Amino acid sequence: MRVSVLGTGYLGATHAACLAAWGHQVVGVDPDEDRIGTLATGRAPFREPGLDDLLREGVSSGRLIFDTALDAARDAEVHFVCVGTPQCADNHAADLTALWRLVDDLAPMLDSPCVVVGKSTVPVGTASRVGDRLRGRAPAGGDVEVAWNPEFLREGCAVQDSLCPDRLVLGVENDAAQLRLREVYAGMLADGVPLVVTDLATAELAKVAANTMLAARISLVNLLAEVCEAAGADVADLATVLGFDERIGSSFLSPGLGFGGGCLPKDIRAFAARAEELGVSRSTDLVHAVDAVNMRQRSRAVQKTRDLVGSDLRGARLCVLGAAFKAGSDDVRDSPALDVATRLHGAGADVVVHDPLALPNAERAHPELSYEADVTRACTDADALVVLTDWDDYAALDPVALSQVVRHARVMDGRLAIDAEKWRAAGWDVRAMGR
Repeated sequence: MRVSVLGTGYLGATHAACLAAWGHQVVGVDPDEDRIGTLATGRAPFREPGLDDLLREGVSSGRLIFDTALDAARDAEVHFVCVGTPQCADNHAADLTALWRLVDDLAPMLDSPCVVVGKSTVPVGTASRVGDRLRGRAPAGGDVEVAWNPEFLREGCAVQDSLCPDRLVLGVENDAAQLRLREVYAGMLADGVPLVVTDLATAELAKVAANTMLAARISLVNLLAEVCEAAGADVADLATVLGFDERIGSSFLSPGLGFGGGCLPKDIRAFAARAEELGVSRSTDLVHAVDAVNMRQRSRAVQKTRDLVGSDLRGARLCVLGAAFKAGSDDVRDSPALDVATRLHGAGADVVVHDPLALPNAERAHPELSYEADVTRACTDADALVVLTDWDDYAALDPVALSQVVRHARVMDGRLAIDAEKWRAAGWDVRAMGR
């Protein structure tokens, strides 16, 4: 099938590569010339395990091409919309500027029957408006179908999540769109991937509802962590106890610095903003509280570092271990680690940041900080280490060896990433979130 992917950021590039791997003829379109130039060589402009292999295979086979001109997508039977929907600069709502620009540019090209499928996360009700706008402006008119097919990708696992998802959600208006999408996903459906066929609005809510539930779990365990600190309890052990409860489970019960990245924070805020537009304002207090608890973790990390080093951080050399918003990624969008690092810098500390993958992106985002690619050199002469991303690299550090290069053997673990007893046995003063 001839398929276009419109927008080749994190979501679009991954989806395009996977569509080509399923045997479709795919064109990825994006106005960013540098991004398209990189993708056309079979390389991703960001780190995602397994994606480069898929891109190289798709490009070399001829099934996958990339172009900056939207006209290259003209003959596609299915168009996947994968543009960004970031948070607005002046409020919590989703910024749909890129979506509406694409809809207006795409409509005049739709002169034959096709399906336009949204994968971008949008406020509920957007899909219906997209359909009305396209059908009102496209030469094909009523032969343009609109569907919504939300993604549930986890950075660091996006290829696996695309090729072998735990569910497939299709929001459609009629059987014609459903049949076309069943053809697109025929391989995974044959493999038994659970399928939910629903209406447009429910499909639009699917991703943001999942993110809101996950965000609530993270903030709730961090609330428990704060209580544990006040009561002299251990939140890691408490989370283990909770994880054995079949009604609760252990997923997303990792206490610490909280969530960040390009999805959860902006999605829950946009969800609350849209709910308030729909008149469901009183109940959104819960979502705002989830957000507030999450943001409070960053302030708590700064305070715990102050408690460890001294209230006056001016002149203190702090080694921040972690820049990415999560381990396994080089993404620094709304990174809690970088936020804390900049707050420590703003308090007068001499901050040097280490990360196994994300230093180039971090330096572009926050050039005011210092960066070091070698972890031992980053730790040298430090008055304290501050662990802010849960990389396995940091769990594997040798506290005995590091104690020989730091100025003071002190560490604040914001992710419960290190073995506290092992580090204490090596002579370190260890502070941790929730302990």
